[in-house]
Amino acid sequence: MEQEILEAIKLAVTNIPQDVVEALEEAYKKEESEIAKYNLELILKAVNVAKKKGVPVCQDTGTPIFFVEVKPNDNIHKIQKAIINAVSRATQEIPLRPNALSVLTGKVLGNIPEIHLEPGNKTRISILMKGGGSENCSALFTLTPGEGLEGVKRKVIEHVKACGGKPCPPIIVGIGIASPAEKAMRLAKKALFRKIGERHPNKEIARFEEELLREINSLGIGPMGMGGKITALDVKVEVESRHPASYIVALTIQCWAHRRAFIEFDEEVRIWQ
Repeated sequence: MEQEILEAIKLAVTNIPQDVVEALEEAYKKEESEIAKYNLELILKAVNVAKKKGVPVCQDTGTPIFFVEVKPNDNIHKIQKAIINAVSRATQEIPLRPNALSVLTGKVLGNIPEIHLEPGNKTRISILMKGGGSENCSALFTLTPGEGLEGVKRKVIEHVKACGGKPCPPIIVGIGIASPAEKAMRLAKKALFRKIGERHPNKEIARFEEELLREINSLGIGPMGMGGKITALDVKVEVESRHPASYIVALTIQCWAHRRAFIEFDEEVRIWQ
């Protein structure tokens, strides 16, 4: 399991998923300004070099985040240990930049994975390598229940506009609506695992995703914040239950280097993006 997790981490950091590459290529076709096209051209070159040479696509190799579905008879301790060991090896062997620092001293601690365990029917690990620049634009909003999706739209647009080029656009926006707050942020992160263009199964939420995407792209922030038509490649929204008095919205942003991978352990091991 440790070796397979290591392979999946390497796949994530060196190979941008095809749906993301196609979205970046489509953005290049749509852009009209010279600077926007130039920035997208450089991004696509970086993607190609990383894949060809097997090196990380960005110097910030991200915080390794793991969502782990476990079956009732799974050895949770064994899975956690395999993830920790694989991340440690990946830091040395790929290599990954050590991105975990002590809050008090600034001392380098290596790479420390964030692991979220959830019940499931199979053993499946979803990996997200989350860059620090885009993570700095994470946000948590507490709305009144009466504000609903219109309030969510207003807050999201205001926040994306304020962030500008900081999260290295074109971005993917993940939104979680639920309570308590930690559940909302977990949903926002999980939303990023859906492919570009994949809409929510609920038609109202799917329409809301498309509406938000249009409005974000009307801001004119553009690739790397230097102006253009395409600020976001997609918007993903996930919802769960909330307290009657709470309407909490978590927002997480992923940069253009959308690094993800999946592993499923069944009769055979399957790794994909």
